[in-house]
Amino acid sequence: MTRAVRMVITGLAVLIAGCGTVERMWSGGPTEQKRVRPGVTEFSCDSNKKLLVRFDAGSKSAWVIFPEREFRLDQVSGASGVQYSNGRTTLATQGDEASLEEGSVVTYVNCKRSAA
Repeated sequence: MTRAVRMVITGLAVLIAGCGTVERMWSGGPTEQKRVRPGVTEFSCDSNKKLLVRFDAGSKSAWVIFPEREFRLDQVSGASGVQYSNGRTTLATQGDEASLEEGSVVTYVNCKRSAA
């Protein structure tokens, strides 16, 4: 075996060892871990949607958390349950259930608080 071949084999061995396991390298990487921040409530909604909300009782507001953005809704008076709105988007909650309406379209419906 030539010196160049040995160097290539050694380099590949080091590369593979640095990647973790060979299985992970061929399986597309590690499985994604569920990453819900502390203080955030997760709701499971129709159409397999997830709604993440952080309620701030001190300021009577709720933060809706999407992967690409977060925004605050302030508590408003509602017919039943508790509602939060910014004039365009409204989060309605009642007990362990929620729905989110953006404009005049309900985008998250039949949302149930997920078990911790």
